[in-house]
Amino acid sequence: MSESGAVTPGPATPAGADRPRYAYLGPAGTFTEAALRQVVSPQDAQYLPQTDVAAAIGAVRSGEADYAVVAIESTVEGGVTATLDSLAGGSPLVLLREVLVPVQFTLAAAPGVTLAEVRRISAHPHAWVQCRRWLAHHLPRVVHVPATSNTAPAALLAGRAAQAAADLGFDAALVPPTAVDTYGLVPLAVDVADNATAVTRFVVVGHPGEVPPPTGADKTTLVVHLPDNEAGALLAMLEQFAVRGVNLSRIESRPIGDALGRYSFSIDAEGHITDERVGEAIMGLHRRCPHVRFLGSYPRADAVAPTVHVGTADADFVTAREWLRAVRGGRAT
Repeated sequence: MSESGAVTPGPATPAGADRPRYAYLGPAGTFTEAALRQVVSPQDAQYLPQTDVAAAIGAVRSGEADYAVVAIESTVEGGVTATLDSLAGGSPLVLLREVLVPVQFTLAAAPGVTLAEVRRISAHPHAWVQCRRWLAHHLPRVVHVPATSNTAPAALLAGRAAQAAADLGFDAALVPPTAVDTYGLVPLAVDVADNATAVTRFVVVGHPGEVPPPTGADKTTLVVHLPDNEAGALLAMLEQFAVRGVNLSRIESRPIGDALGRYSFSIDAEGHITDERVGEAIMGLHRRCPHVRFLGSYPRADAVAPTVHVGTADADFVTAREWLRAVRGGRAT
């Protein structure tokens, strides 16, 4: 990474390219674009808006983009399944960085529409969930019209007169506050999200390469399949982390897709793969589990260092190995 915090272009950047290419969920004005602007400015990169998360990640795999910025977790909905599933399969990709974006919504419409006239609201499913209590209280009979992104309905409403907006199949939209001016809309209600402190976590996705050095406040993301479907299989997997003092900040199950009852686990572990405790845990998983996919070690956005318990520091693992080597060689008891 550069000193400015932007991800330094890696081998995936085509020869002669002037600026790295970043795919993201568009159109302009989405929360994903806000996350992307934290990573690199539009003057220093090519922004490539995509219709959905899978398309953004697919653009990296196909070579159309060097990196993708996608949502992976929110304080309201937890993991973003489209991202988790896209990363769990296909050619390997890794996470290079994470950024946090506060999330609030404005109910907006084309000029001339009033709140009393709203019967159908277009919104991304995650936006709808984050505003459902407000909607139930203020607009109990309103109908949800799903959108592909938080600004897709704003783009459709842009420049429409009130009478023409009805032809779209919705009267208003839940959009990021910045999208109101961007698309020339009128706010009908502001701060409509139920959780005033809602945050979405975004990640920069790129091709595998040399793992960046640890910062002391890192996160490691993995996809793990259980070795069997017997009692205690999940416990056996979790013990690989617990006995080595590795805390998990997120663990979610996702269907593998080949049969009912078969699940993989998407995991965020506190620490870096070069940390002795994390490396030992991942080796333990590799010994016991049929599939372990490493999705990267990268700096935490909040810069919070993990708690290292007694006996799990790097020096403790090194000392223990030296002691065992001495015992095996007959030099100690």
